[in-house]
Amino acid sequence: MTRHYNFCAGPAALPESVLKRAQAEMLDYQGRGLSVMEMSHRSDDFIAIAEQSEADFRALLGIPDNYKVLFLQGGASLQFSMLPMNLLGRGGSANFVHTGIWGKKALAEINHLGLPHHLAASSESNGHTAVPPHEAIVLSDDAAYLHFTANETIGGLAFDYTPNAQRRDGTDVPLVCDMSSSILSAPLDVSQYGIIYAGAQKNIGPAGLTLVIVRDDLLDQAQSPIPSLFHYRGIAEAKSMVNTPPTYAWYLAGLVFQWLKDDIGGLVEMEAINQRKADKLYGAIDASDFYANPIATPNRSRMNVPFVLADSALDSAFLAEADNAGLLNLKGHRSVGGMRASLYNAVSEDAVDALIAFMADFEQRRG
Repeated sequence: MTRHYNFCAGPAALPESVLKRAQAEMLDYQGRGLSVMEMSHRSDDFIAIAEQSEADFRALLGIPDNYKVLFLQGGASLQFSMLPMNLLGRGGSANFVHTGIWGKKALAEINHLGLPHHLAASSESNGHTAVPPHEAIVLSDDAAYLHFTANETIGGLAFDYTPNAQRRDGTDVPLVCDMSSSILSAPLDVSQYGIIYAGAQKNIGPAGLTLVIVRDDLLDQAQSPIPSLFHYRGIAEAKSMVNTPPTYAWYLAGLVFQWLKDDIGGLVEMEAINQRKADKLYGAIDASDFYANPIATPNRSRMNVPFVLADSALDSAFLAEADNAGLLNLKGHRSVGGMRASLYNAVSEDAVDALIAFMADFEQRRG
């Protein structure tokens, strides 16, 4: 069997060594005579898996003791509802920085819920090609928290700074961040945030799992009543087992955390690899008149690289030939078109080199 290079934006590539270990343990986990996906989530075996996974995740990100880590279902999009339900119980409004489709979806959901909110800044005026400057973010006087998307997966727009979540009177509010497509790609100061959340299917593991890092003082801000399966406090007290969690996805995430620690050496090393990959691809795009990337240089994502061809009539041929060459899932999101190469942690430098070589060959033949 030949493994091809997978540039999918999610569900995304997983480390091959992780897949091989899961394959080896599929039928018989460490001599127990059953698969992890067949275990009770309350068994000693799975509790050990869960605890080790959380410990490794905490170690990778240096998560302080006054934060809880929740392993949830529902995808990151469910947090668009859970966040305001958990943070607006004491009044005030949710504030947002809108920099693309996922920020727009978060706004649409709170509008659907009929909860108070305020647009603190937006990049709509520049077509979401650059994030708003820091000074353009103006919170409402009643801001309960500030939400932003660190990396817009679809548009390839990334923040090059951490927003300062302060009202005009200088008082701080919790900073809430959707890090679905950038978490674990580089070191992170968790203490700057009130809540970080991320869907798993990019840098953590398979789809079906969402991780939420929440500061302890935000566990008691919920509206009343709130569904018990939505309440951060109850989920934290139950150690993410109010009901049956996505056990196999949790196990695979734990294997990815071990890979990052043991095989890569941690997030400093991972960031250096990711920077090299991105620099190579953006360098190839910028050196060509045949390819182009629309994003302002400071805000170019290391994880998701959208690009277009000078002649869009060649898009179908590019994608078909790339697929035949073993370069998979390069089609851009339907809302923006063009191409997109997602360079998540498990995408190797060899994969990027192969893509660049293909792009050069295609340009020579078709340009």
